[in-house]
Amino acid sequence: MKKIFLITILVVCLLFSFFVVPIFLIPDRRDDDLFVGVTYSGDSVFDAKILIDRVKSYTNLLVVQSGPASKNETLLNEICNYAFDAGLSFIVYFGKLDLDWQRLWLERVENKWGSSFLGVYFFDEPAGSLLDSINEMWNESLGETPKSIEEMANYFVDSWQSMPGLVTVKDKLTSSITFTSDYALYWFDYLAGYDVVLAQFGWNHSRIQDIALVRGAARLQEKDWGVILTWTFNNSPYLEDGEKFYEDLVFAYDNGAKYIVVFNFPKINKYGVLEDEHFLALEKFWQEIQIDSDYSPLKADYVLVLPNNYGFGMRYVEDSIWGLWKSDKKSMQIWNVSRKLLSQYAFQLDIVYEDDRFSVENKYSRIFYWNSTVS
Repeated sequence: MKKIFLITILVVCLLFSFFVVPIFLIPDRRDDDLFVGVTYSGDSVFDAKILIDRVKSYTNLLVVQSGPASKNETLLNEICNYAFDAGLSFIVYFGKLDLDWQRLWLERVENKWGSSFLGVYFFDEPAGSLLDSINEMWNESLGETPKSIEEMANYFVDSWQSMPGLVTVKDKLTSSITFTSDYALYWFDYLAGYDVVLAQFGWNHSRIQDIALVRGAARLQEKDWGVILTWTFNNSPYLEDGEKFYEDLVFAYDNGAKYIVVFNFPKINKYGVLEDEHFLALEKFWQEIQIDSDYSPLKADYVLVLPNNYGFGMRYVEDSIWGLWKSDKKSMQIWNVSRKLLSQYAFQLDIVYEDDRFSVENKYSRIFYWNSTVS
């Protein structure tokens, strides 16, 4: 009887360990919760293979970026096949869907590569680019200029939701998602229909502000977000040095980015723009996150709420509003309060927009509004 009792206890313990213990051993972030990779923008399968072979042991993502590959089905398939065989997930960029084979390719891609194909990176900087070019666009072809920020915001969102390109992509993908990158106005990219927005880490932009804006937008709209490390300089070496590059990787990871991508263009060496110092930084970063079983991303406890539809670029105090209007008194208020809060709370701050569809209540411990008085 005692023997039977002991056996029973042993079986129960084994079952308990099988079903329960793994729950406590699972890290906060599994390998498939984070995608780290580089872009390829060339027209050579050989060059793509060289790049993939260099990074495949310390990345898990390839973005086949803008370039000949997205215009040539055979080239695109060969690169994707090689990435797939190397164990990488991949995203494919299309700036347009103006070729018949592109639309057919989208219909077949998920059956061909399954979950290794993450989705389509469609177009680039849809909202942010308006800050620098919209006046030219309206003058050329878009008819009467909007009379208010509300009209402009609605026009932007409505046009992207009905645009043949983005709508076509979303209609043809059953389980994959749509990506873009931007440098401002991320909130409106999500409203326009994108599933993932990659904030551009580059130029002289504030990393803290970019994270506050993209993470806040993703959190309230229940989307995913990421970062793309892009140019710091307009000429060679283009990218920041290896130490700062590594810091940016860590910033993105620590703050909860699901996608961390390096913009690897133009080709100034056999790999693209990436130098040994960048590869070493990527490898170091990858090795460290593999052993980070206690990972817990920084979560914003505070939020700054901006006026509804107010497309102020926030890159500098006199940045435009939707590219159509000059900064005004409201812009100055937003600039001043955001500087104070970012300085005080840093990565604990999210920045969002007032919108009845997305409430900030019960999501943050303290809420600030653009016209708040902050000491």
